[in-house]
Amino acid sequence: MKLTIGFSPCPNDTFIFDALIHHKIDTEGLDFEVFYDDVETLNQKAFRGELDITKLSYHAFAYAVDKYVLLDAGSALGFGVGPLLICKDDAEELRERLNNGDTDVKIAIPGKYTTANFLLSLAFPEATNKQELVFSDIENAVLDGRVDVGLIIHENRFTYQDKGLHKIIDLGDYWEKRTGCAIPLGGIVANRNLPADVQDKINRVIRKSVEFAFANPKSGLEYIRSHAQEMSEEVMYKHIELYVNQYSVDLGAEGKKAIRLMFDTALEKGIIPAIEKELFLTGDK
Repeated sequence: MKLTIGFSPCPNDTFIFDALIHHKIDTEGLDFEVFYDDVETLNQKAFRGELDITKLSYHAFAYAVDKYVLLDAGSALGFGVGPLLICKDDAEELRERLNNGDTDVKIAIPGKYTTANFLLSLAFPEATNKQELVFSDIENAVLDGRVDVGLIIHENRFTYQDKGLHKIIDLGDYWEKRTGCAIPLGGIVANRNLPADVQDKINRVIRKSVEFAFANPKSGLEYIRSHAQEMSEEVMYKHIELYVNQYSVDLGAEGKKAIRLMFDTALEKGIIPAIEKELFLTGDK
């Protein structure tokens, strides 16, 4: 059985899916056609229900829950992994302006439906002067003065200081201090139109793929490197270490609690619509 699957070319995703895609594990008769896209493109595809399996932002999942169910395996949650707000000039002044609800501060974001933008909306609800850019273009937009502030994700956490940019706030740290929970960034979902046994099989083989990657961390090096954007091996594995952890093997009770809390908070603030379907493939347990 051949299934379509979408994920980003970032090292954390290629690390997770290498064994699955290249049949280094038993995929239980499943084969995969892969689509590599940035997170916001994956979010938009999920809204249209285009793929059988896809990575998506947890924020976006709230808008695609009628079409997809969340798997236990493959997610990116964690502590110290949140998006950063950065600037070129005076970080203290810009933080104060944001805290005071200054709507003139122009912010580059990696997509309306990213979890990064959800956290920005939570921390600074009046910061509405936003421009959507591909995540890899945001640093340059700040450097060029096209925007005042950039909301960065992925490997840009490791590169912004080298370019002379400054951190205004770590939005993951903001979430952790507010909730005590890991920050849910991205999840792996299966199309609800797939038979239940196929959904379960997908969940199992993704878990096996993550476990294989942890047991053989260099096995997918060439595959990971072939998709990484001008990254050294050191930066690639820092990226993997940051975003791939026990929650990627299995969300568990703590991971599901963090996701529920995020959605409950977003509902309370009117950031996402009401949710009618069960979020998790295996329920809350």
